[in-house]
Amino acid sequence: MNAIRGAIATVKNNKEDIIESSKILFSEIIEKNSLEPKKIVSIVFTTTHDLTEAFPAKAVRDMGYEYISVIDTLAPNISTDLEGCIRILVTYQEDIDVNHVYLNEAKNLRPDR
Repeated sequence: MNAIRGAIATVKNNKEDIIESSKILFSEIIEKNSLEPKKIVSIVFTTTHDLTEAFPAKAVRDMGYEYISVIDTLAPNISTDLEGCIRILVTYQEDIDVNHVYLNEAKNLRPDR
C-alpha cells in the first residue's frame, strides 16, 4: 500500500476555482502515478482556512469516482502557510514508485520535488 501526497495553491475562494483546482490536482496524481482509480482506497483533502466556498471532495464525485471514500478537513491554521492551498493524500492499494504532485505556488512546500 502507498500514500501519495500533493497540493495546489493559490486557489481563489469561489466554488468554481476550488472544484476545478481539486480536479486538476487529482487528475495529475492519477496521471503521474499511472493509478487505476478502482485501486484507490481513500482520499483526504485539506484546505487552508481561507477556502470556504466548496468541498474539494465534490471534484472527485463530479469526475465520476463515487465509489472512492473521500473526506475534507481543515489544515492547521498556521500563520505562514500558503493562501488558498488545497492538499491531498491518496491511499493506494498496491506498492508503486510514488510521484508526489505539487502545483503552482504549492511547489514552494516541497522544493525537493
